[in-house]
Amino acid sequence: MSANRPYDYIITGAGCAGLSLLVHLARNGNFRDKKILLIDQDDKVRNDRTWCFWQTGEGPFEPIVHKQWSQAWFHSDTISRLLDLQPYHYKLIRGIDFYRYCFDVIGKELDVTLRKGTVKAVRNTENTAEVQLEDEWIAADYVFNSILFRPPVVRTKDHYLLQHFKGRIIETPQPVFDPAQATLMDFRTGQQHGATFVYVMPFTPQRALVEYTLFNESELTGEEYDAGLDDYISRILGIQDYTITDTEQGVIPMTDHRFPKRDGRIIYTGTAGGQTKASSGYTFDFIQQHSAHITTQLAAGRDPLHGYHGTPARFRFYDRVLLHILRQRHPSGSAVFSDLFKKNEPRQVLRFIGNESTLLEELSVISKLPVLPFFKAALQQL
Repeated sequence: MSANRPYDYIITGAGCAGLSLLVHLARNGNFRDKKILLIDQDDKVRNDRTWCFWQTGEGPFEPIVHKQWSQAWFHSDTISRLLDLQPYHYKLIRGIDFYRYCFDVIGKELDVTLRKGTVKAVRNTENTAEVQLEDEWIAADYVFNSILFRPPVVRTKDHYLLQHFKGRIIETPQPVFDPAQATLMDFRTGQQHGATFVYVMPFTPQRALVEYTLFNESELTGEEYDAGLDDYISRILGIQDYTITDTEQGVIPMTDHRFPKRDGRIIYTGTAGGQTKASSGYTFDFIQQHSAHITTQLAAGRDPLHGYHGTPARFRFYDRVLLHILRQRHPSGSAVFSDLFKKNEPRQVLRFIGNESTLLEELSVISKLPVLPFFKAALQQL
């Protein structure tokens, strides 16, 4: 490390990708002598989001899993099925617990400087990568960047949808939830905006997260999200008396645009590095796999992406086909996911969505979907 290169690594963004990478580095034990700069414009002291994901066994953040379920409902106008998810568990981590846990682990094991501010740009020089923090350029051996500075330039043939949502944590005076059973997807809500569903994560018999979620091209107004939540809570859950204790709202890109893995010594992470699954928004576990790979390579003295290939081509193709279907809305998202969960074993579906399935398993899952629309969509993507 030279005088004009004060850090070994710079991590832009103290979100899921940045903090996950730091935790993986901390647990490895080989990075105590590295000087690391972490930059974010927020203090990370609010419970501003939740992460839901499925895993077999214990994951790297098991101590802070707020709740997990081995059973989950799928509902639509044509099917109601209680899914046995085993050997998977559907897990939920609260944002505030994640931030506190990560900073605690990092503080004990790594030499990290935290600076608050806005990252305006990143760039490569001859031997370093640099970050522009406000009006100052700061250099390091590598920059791990999770910031999307602008929407990607999407090719005409690419798809670009949004997964956007608003959630409420509600409490009821009487026990109305079964905390052993989550609701993975419930399409029994208006579909006028495209594929629209609600998921319900019950923490106790009287407390749950209810999240109104859409897959389409554009966000709704605040009043439209609230109307969807009001309708679902009163009409489907049958709850009239409740208190809202917290809310969350967010947007995740769903696109087959190929995000760059790197630019010289700038390594892209999180959604900016292609770790969000195009057809589902599934991100958390892919970030953990990416962080583990980077850590292993750095610890061995190799390039951080040595041997990294990203999402296999066949899964990218499946994503393109499903995005095409969701964009055309024929068949509807409700019909597609209903067939997916009605005719397949839940663990097969989860393996398929998680890019863990074999080709034989994938053919079995795909064969249960509407043949003609998917065949036409597949031909168009080819």
